[in-house]
Amino acid sequence: MDQEANMAAGLTAAEFHASPGVEDWRVTSWGPQACFRSASLSQAAGLLPAVVDAAARFDLSPDVDVRPEAVIVRIPYRGADRIPSQASGLAATISSAARRLDLTPEPTLIQTVDIAVAQHPELDTRPFWATVLGYEPTGDVDAVDPLRRGPQLSFQDIRPARTGRGRTHIDVSVPADQAKARVDAAVSAGGRIVDDSYAPAWWTLASPDNHGVDVAAWTDTYE
Repeated sequence: MDQEANMAAGLTAAEFHASPGVEDWRVTSWGPQACFRSASLSQAAGLLPAVVDAAARFDLSPDVDVRPEAVIVRIPYRGADRIPSQASGLAATISSAARRLDLTPEPTLIQTVDIAVAQHPELDTRPFWATVLGYEPTGDVDAVDPLRRGPQLSFQDIRPARTGRGRTHIDVSVPADQAKARVDAAVSAGGRIVDDSYAPAWWTLASPDNHGVDVAAWTDTYE
C-alpha cells in the first residue's frame, strides 16, 4: 500500500491517541510528534538506528531532530488530513526504543510554529515570501520549507481590505494538555487574551505591542 492510500485510510488524532503505546506522542499541525530528553548528544543520537529500522518496517519517513538536550521525532502530515494508519505502530516502536535508552519523554517541549501573513485581497505576496525564504508553494494559500525546518506560511486576505503594510500573526500548535498552561504563561508574561470563544480548541492572544498569536490545541483532539 502506498503512502497516498495509507493517508486515505488513516487515523484521526483521537484514533491515534487511542492506540496502545503512544502515550509519549502528541499531534500538532504538522503531525504526531514526540520529544525525548537526553543527557548528551550521543545518548540522543542513540535513538537513530531504532528510528531508521522502524521507518523501514512501517513504510513511513519521520523527521528526526537530534540535539544534545533532546531528540524530537515527527511523523509529517499537514492540516486536518488523516494520519497514516501505520503511524501508531511506528510511534509505539520508537517510544519503546527510547525507554530502553533511558530517554525521558517531555511533552511540554512539543510544538509546531506556523506564520499567517496578512495581505490585501488584490495582492498575492506568496511568490515573494516563497522566493526570499527558499520555500515552495503548496496548496492554494501556503508555502513550506522543503526540508520542514522553518514554520509553514499561510497567506490570508485582509477583509475588509486595508492599504498599507500587511500584518502577520503566529500560530503555535501545542499538545492539548499543555495549551492552557501556555496561554496562562503568556498572559503572565505581558500578553492578553483577545478571544477565547473557541477554547479549548484555540485561544487568540495579543502581545504587549498588539501582535496576534493563536495557541492551538485542536489538532491534538480532532475526531
